[in-house]
Amino acid sequence: MMRALILLHRWLGVAFCLLFAMWFATGIVMHFVPFPSPKEADRFAGSAALDVSLVGHGPAEAVAAAGINDVARVRLLQRSDGPVYLIEAASVRKALRAADLAEAAVPSERLALAIAIDYARHRRLASTVAQAERLESYDQWTVSGAYDHHRPLFRIALGDILGTELYVSSTSGEVVLTTTRWERQWSYVGSVAHWIYPTALRSHPAAWSTSVWWLSFLALIGALSGSFVGTLRIKIYGWRPLLPYSGLQAWHHGLGLACMLFVLTWIFSGWLSMDSGRLFSTGRPTAAQTLAVSGRPDWEKLSTDELQRVSRGAKEVEWFAFGGRIYRRERFAADRQQLAVTEAHTDSASRADALLSADEVNAIAGRLAPACNPAVAVASTDAYASLPDTPVFRLVCGDDWFEIDAASGQLLEKLDPSRRAYRWFYGALHTFDIPALLRRPGLRTALIVGLCGCGFVFSLTGVVMAWRRLRSCVERSR
Repeated sequence: MMRALILLHRWLGVAFCLLFAMWFATGIVMHFVPFPSPKEADRFAGSAALDVSLVGHGPAEAVAAAGINDVARVRLLQRSDGPVYLIEAASVRKALRAADLAEAAVPSERLALAIAIDYARHRRLASTVAQAERLESYDQWTVSGAYDHHRPLFRIALGDILGTELYVSSTSGEVVLTTTRWERQWSYVGSVAHWIYPTALRSHPAAWSTSVWWLSFLALIGALSGSFVGTLRIKIYGWRPLLPYSGLQAWHHGLGLACMLFVLTWIFSGWLSMDSGRLFSTGRPTAAQTLAVSGRPDWEKLSTDELQRVSRGAKEVEWFAFGGRIYRRERFAADRQQLAVTEAHTDSASRADALLSADEVNAIAGRLAPACNPAVAVASTDAYASLPDTPVFRLVCGDDWFEIDAASGQLLEKLDPSRRAYRWFYGALHTFDIPALLRRPGLRTALIVGLCGCGFVFSLTGVVMAWRRLRSCVERSR
């Protein structure tokens, strides 16, 4: 049995030692430079205030003109070529010009470039020789499926000192991502390497997910076999543990024992990052649950004077359904807004709060489950906070918890017991996403860097041993 474990660990170590070293090193980089992602603050910083005088039709007319069933949200925003309605259903989105309800998709590099330059001007980003390129396929920074409904994308290089590149959606005309040269360079040696994220592989989600899942699983088996071998080979004489190795092997054995708990939990939780519903639930609400929260609003009942009620200075107006009612959400910045119920005949028509209230969330609880506890606001330090920077209400309905965005009325996540367990097995073990550490970012950073550094040094001893083993095999074969 011991012989089999030694051989298993030896050859899995030879196969995966470089991967282990890479994972630990890139994990440190990722902590400081995350993969480029959309940021609401950037989006609003680059947006202009709405010019309602240029809007020729109301949101109800826009919904009718779009010809989309089960519309859940309507957004009105200002583009460089005029205000635009974005009509959104579960899997369909459509852009219409607010002036005449004509198609408002972005067909050319010229318009995408104008939108990007206007965005850069509002964000005070220097633009010298901006160039636009239509992406007919994936690129490294927009390979995620989250961008699929924006494709084809236009990539605009601003030509500034920071090497800023903007990505403009061809379907909505929004700037959906901003990257800088510094982010891209560090992400290549951080996130791209860590996730084994080359575009050629990641553009095939099923193949990428399966490949990384199996690589992580085999690496976990290698770490487990090494832990068993390392522990069983310790000899105790009196009170002194004696290691049966010398030289580099002794270093590998000793470091392995010292790092064993961290290496096992980190590799195990890293493997779980690729779970995608294999062992744990995904947290995604069902279509029926999403519909239960939004209801089926009658968009035709929207008041004809909705546009006259829009506050001056709003950068975006969103009409969304919640509990069968339609709310108007006026956004002035990423973190500043006001809500109003649109039905003129209700007592709350003049309501102008910033967020949904607990009573409004409680009113839809019966749609989700027969018996739910009263909604509670989720603190940003809550262990299960879906989005720490977003105001969220939680409805506890038996074993299932539902997280509802108080700003937009969206059902964010369903936390069943499986999902809550996953939060600890992955988040707590892999990223140290623990409330006590999140309140002490310096300590959290020190732990991540220190432990990953130890794992990296331990892995390097394995790399050297693997090289020696392979060289010895080659020499014997000759």
